[in-house]
Amino acid sequence: MKDGKPLAFIAKSFKIRPCIGEPKLLKDFSTWELLNIRPAEVLDIPDRLHSQYRISPTFLQSVMDTHGIQSTGKDVLEKEFNLGPMFYYLSNSRHYSWPKAGAITGIGADNIVGVKLDHGARVDISALRRQLQDSLDQQKAVYAVVAIVGSTEEGCVDPLSEIIKLRDEFQEKGLSFLVHADGAWGGYFCTMLPQGFKPGDKIALPSDQGSGAGFVPDASLRAQTTEHLFMIREADTVTVDPHKAAYIPYPAGALCYKDGRMRYLVTWTAPVLSRGVTNDTSIGVYGIEGSKPGAAVMAAWFAHAAIGLHADGYGKLLGEVTWTCSRLSAEWAAMSTKDDVFIVVPLNMLPSELKEGSTPGDVEAEKQKIRDRIISKSNEEIVSADAERSDDDKSMALLRALGSDLNINAFSINWKYADGQINQDVEEANYFLQRCIERISVDSPEDDPTTIPFYLTSTTFPQKDYGECAQNFKRRLGLISDNTDLMVLRNVVMSPWPTDGDFLSSMVGEFKKVMEEEVEVCRRRNDVTSAQLTLLMHGFDRIFLVDHPRFHLERYKHQFIAEARLDSRAMEAYREKKKQSPAATFTLRSDYKEDLKQLTTNINGQIIFKASIQIREPNAPVDIKNVINDVNVTITNVVKDRSLKGRFRDAEYPVGHMPFYLYGDHTEAHIDHILVRRPNISLSASNVRLELDKQIPHEAFAKGALVSAVGIEEAAMQPFQSIEGANSNSFWGDPEFFFRAGEKFDIKVYEDCKDVHATGPGLAKMDDARIVAEGTMTLGEEIFVDSYWLNRDPYERLDGDEKFKQWNKVFEGIEQELK
Repeated sequence: MKDGKPLAFIAKSFKIRPCIGEPKLLKDFSTWELLNIRPAEVLDIPDRLHSQYRISPTFLQSVMDTHGIQSTGKDVLEKEFNLGPMFYYLSNSRHYSWPKAGAITGIGADNIVGVKLDHGARVDISALRRQLQDSLDQQKAVYAVVAIVGSTEEGCVDPLSEIIKLRDEFQEKGLSFLVHADGAWGGYFCTMLPQGFKPGDKIALPSDQGSGAGFVPDASLRAQTTEHLFMIREADTVTVDPHKAAYIPYPAGALCYKDGRMRYLVTWTAPVLSRGVTNDTSIGVYGIEGSKPGAAVMAAWFAHAAIGLHADGYGKLLGEVTWTCSRLSAEWAAMSTKDDVFIVVPLNMLPSELKEGSTPGDVEAEKQKIRDRIISKSNEEIVSADAERSDDDKSMALLRALGSDLNINAFSINWKYADGQINQDVEEANYFLQRCIERISVDSPEDDPTTIPFYLTSTTFPQKDYGECAQNFKRRLGLISDNTDLMVLRNVVMSPWPTDGDFLSSMVGEFKKVMEEEVEVCRRRNDVTSAQLTLLMHGFDRIFLVDHPRFHLERYKHQFIAEARLDSRAMEAYREKKKQSPAATFTLRSDYKEDLKQLTTNINGQIIFKASIQIREPNAPVDIKNVINDVNVTITNVVKDRSLKGRFRDAEYPVGHMPFYLYGDHTEAHIDHILVRRPNISLSASNVRLELDKQIPHEAFAKGALVSAVGIEEAAMQPFQSIEGANSNSFWGDPEFFFRAGEKFDIKVYEDCKDVHATGPGLAKMDDARIVAEGTMTLGEEIFVDSYWLNRDPYERLDGDEKFKQWNKVFEGIEQELK
């Protein structure tokens, strides 16, 4: 429309209605007004140009070929109009295809913005409103808001009716955006809506529809869910996947437009003017796919024709599926009792949990009601019994309130100690779930599918995405609400038949058996009773003991450094051996089971334990051997005792350096690598040589200082290879390994002001710490490295490397057969 351009002749007369206000000349629109023209106004433009100026579709297409975004790319338009980033808003439970689409289209995955979830894993409308208001205030344009109509992980339906209201509200304020309903999973559940349904209508319970004898009743959806499904008709676009809830094989799929003219914006042929007549002869020109397979289309058409897109067709089938899903959700909700060694908690809160002032007693009473009225009854018994009950007391009403919005149940599990206390560690709850899922899935080529009683799948609720939703779920599981991602089990119900007969109860019985057996493993893994101690020895004149940390055993899940005193005879013998073997690794092993916590509590120099000193020569393929027996040991000072529990670890490895604890004194200094996350590597060195610009204060040494080995890119090196060598140290013989005798590092030394028992995350953070010295550090002969035992799970059925080898062998066999 600029002077000299093809449409310059309409510039002084062509008017458009802005998002708010009266029509005005398009050339006078501000950039913000252009970005917020309402969709219908945009789609009217070709027709108006034809009717007002007799501009032909062919001419308009030629103009768009030159100036349209398909030709110029969005970078040209962003530069021309000085556009900032524009956003898609959708819930954090979004499918992975959304950020992928942002990357492919050039919008950028960072501009596919997640919105926080409520406790039910649906989009939080208040949070969405705040983000839209911020976009309006900052004049940041919004492409669209996406409502997830059936999340693939939880089966949740976003409150679409509220999103539609937000669209209308913000259009009145001057912010216009499209609303897309992602009904890939839930779109077909619209067939469950009764003929003529409108929001506010009451949908009868199955007990009002006759007997359920002989087969499976069909259940209705929650009232809120039906209203949101009804409002799909008000969305601008909808995606539907027949290969999900329509039981049709890949690759059928649909993108539906409320205003069919919108599809011309992504076509490569001349736009067809909308005059109430459709002239489509091919769908291949719309979108990016091009030619499409006809078989999938015909499969969808035949299924629709045979089954029917109505309440007595797909609606009936999905209604029976919903019944089955609700009955299974009742099992998860009421499965565990106070006497069980495990707990099972569904994602969707029970009605009693949602009531203000709810108590544990109220929740337990409702669980018992579920056991008495639903779990122990057949389909026919549930329906028949409801005929005698009032509407607000019907079991069917309770069933409708349980489980997810559609046909996916998400739930999680936790375990109890022998004394009945519930495990509070998210990492240990995840471990319990992982072991259970391995028992009820094909995890390696050695697994026999015929021996697996039933299958469940698992997923993860990343804390950064699920936020308060995950935190609330953790609290309900009896867990500490930390930043650890939470593993979740899920079942997808596609069949109505499991509720007919005794299948559900037998399946649940098998699952209980699996959990009971795996609880025993978790208890052994978390046992903190006395055990024989094996401590790394550092020093010649002063003895320091370093416990061997292990991420998978609770009693060793810490970094422990302490100073100790040996009896004079043992000390003299130890020094003699150190002179003979300066590069050997010396360890102290207690003769009896000891409680390290008790040994280090209220240190007064009086607690003595018996031990032996063992030696292992570097690169010597022999077992550890005792060289000094009957040693009296007293721990005199604890330097560090810091937990390695999951909630205390960092989210990322250190960048730009590698952190160490530095302890000892100016004549004998020792270091131990600070472990900030898992997996990791133990790196210890005795008698390192320090060349510093100033002397480290005595009090910094005494507390254990922090050392930053500058230039060692730990994040880039992690994770280290984790294989067992001849001496449990596969790196000793590697001449290229960075942590070996004689290596020199540039370092900065910081004071560690944190307590001996301080917990992370952030234990290795030095930004706010006081620097006390800097210079170089050279490693001595005595080096200890371990990446195997630190990370090894002694209860793992089949470690990851071995599992990979087995699967690789299977695939190689298939490859040979195909040659």
